Amino acid sequence: MRSKEIVVFVINSSMGKKILLLSGLMVLLSAVVEAQVFRSVEKLGVGRVPIDSAVVFSYNVDFATYFDNREYSVPYQIPQTIFSFRLSPEVGLDVRDKVGGAHRLVVGVHYTQPLGGAWADAGVAPTAYYQFGIKGFKVALGAVPFNRRYDVLPDYLMYDSIAYAHPNIQGALMQYSSRHGYAEFMCDWRGSQTAERREMFRLIVNGRYRYRWLTVGGYGQLNHKARFAAPHPYEGVCDDIYVNPQVGADVSYLTPLDSLAVRVGYILGIQNNRSLQQSKMPQGVMLELYVSWRFVGLKNTFYYGQNLMPWYGEYGADLNQGDPFYQSPLYNRTDLFVYLYRNNFVDCYFSWNFHYDTHRLQHQQQLQVRFSLDGFRSRHKLRGLFDK
Repeated sequence: MRSKEIVVFVINSSMGKKILLLSGLMVLLSAVVEAQVFRSVEKLGVGRVPIDSAVVFSYNVDFATYFDNREYSVPYQIPQTIFSFRLSPEVGLDVRDKVGGAHRLVVGVHYTQPLGGAWADAGVAPTAYYQFGIKGFKVALGAVPFNRRYDVLPDYLMYDSIAYAHPNIQGALMQYSSRHGYAEFMCDWRGSQTAERREMFRLIVNGRYRYRWLTVGGYGQLNHKARFAAPHPYEGVCDDIYVNPQVGADVSYLTPLDSLAVRVGYILGIQNNRSLQQSKMPQGVMLELYVSWRFVGLKNTFYYGQNLMPWYGEYGADLNQGDPFYQSPLYNRTDLFVYLYRNNFVDCYFSWNFHYDTHRLQHQQQLQVRFSLDGFRSRHKLRGLFDK
């Protein structure tokens, strides 16, 4: 292909537009960093460049590679291997007002490339949001990365396959934090209605309160699936609702371990299928255990109850965003993981996960690494994709 034809192809093709968008953002980021980053590191740290007394230019690069091999053999799971990387550059402006409010405007992009795939297999998702914060309260509106949440959603609310493919909350994220705990609310508008796409959104509220070794909190979700736009045939509305109160104990201080925590919760679901005029109320109990010492750890989740996703076979992830294993009335997941390298800006771990339902014991292996430039300004170790 001649050079002129290549240029025309890049400009006219959808993948070419993705490449140009990513390249343009990276060029802008590189130019600003090269010009001013070294002069600002000593004053404000990595990722922040002063423009004047009230405005600061900020930038971040987040990178993740994930290898996920699933050796499953049940009707509601797919045996597969997912191997991809995701590059997420961001630039923004930080402004302080006279009453102490912090304003932030951020634009960026997530570029996801399946390893072994072609350019056409890549995905590009724009990030763009406005954030305001004051006295422990923050609200962000737009396309906001999920990693801005305080809490990683549990498996029954967010399947790891969906977490890989959809890195942004599309709508709003509201948060409040204090030394006693935190609360969050998010609106994720997952689908705008067209003839090829259903209208879909979900609202999630969660929080955690700590008093010494005791923790109290939980999750609540309203997940809504509407129909396609005309001329698609009529399809009824469905609702996916959960209420999940929890109580736990963190007794790490009584042991030589780094972490030892246990939590128990009750899940009540309301699954409405309005086209059939049917409503089901599955319920169950969940017991969680988390143990870590130095570079090794164990996370165990046990669920016993009813099928939390009775309409999954008909609507799939358009209705239920959680792990399909929760269709089983009995399910136990044990993650044995080891940190290969971990500090405030890199998190790399290997996890061997054992899944047991009413059918058999099954295996999953995950190797994940995450790098974040923002971590240089943090005193805490970087959190991985799934809070390990």
